[in-house]
Parts: sequence; C-alpha cells; structure tokens
Amino acid sequence: MRLPWPAPRLARPPKLGEYSGAMAKSAMNQQRFSIQAPAALSVQLVGDFTHWQKQPINLHKGDSGIWSASVPLAPGTYHYRFLVDGEWRDDPECTLRVENPYGSTDAVRQVV
Repeated sequence: MRLPWPAPRLARPPKLGEYSGAMAKSAMNQQRFSIQAPAALSVQLVGDFTHWQKQPINLHKGDSGIWSASVPLAPGTYHYRFLVDGEWRDDPECTLRVENPYGSTDAVRQVV
C-alpha cells in the first residue's frame, strides 16, 4: 500500500550522553551546604535530592570546624537535613522549613 503523501523522515535517536552533558551542566547550579560542628567525626547531607539516606553526601571539615560541600542542583525546591555523627540536625542558617512525617522539620532550599 502506498501512502498518498510522503512518509515523514525520522530523525536518528540521540546517542547516550549526547544531550545530557551540555544540557544538564547548563541547568545545574552549584549550591553550598555547610554546618558548624567542630567536634563531629562525620557529617552528611541528606535530602530528597539524595533519596535521603540512600545516597548521602559526605561533607568535608574545614580548619574552623565548619563542614561543607557544593552540590549541583537543577532549579527547583528541595528538602534536606544533616546527619552529624549519625544524628539528625537542622541547618541553623536556613529559615525556611516544613514539617516532616517524623515530628521534626526539614530545611528547604529553593534553587533558581
């Protein structure tokens, strides 16, 4: 059977990583997270962008006892908390918070 019009030409599908590199990097913004915990042995950043405790981000301790990490995030709203030596801690620098189902609050970071 012949179509009465020419069939559309299909573009080739993108190769793996062809768009993800340039587009993902341009859409991401580096966000710095930090907390002062001079006596801590370990500090982790957990949130909806790390699937909470499934993929925590280890922070690095600076000379002044401030733990920090820079995280690339796409524009959006994110909820997070810190784990300091395995205990949940709030971000004292964050004023925007929402209640969570565990009886505490999550900090909120808005990335533009």
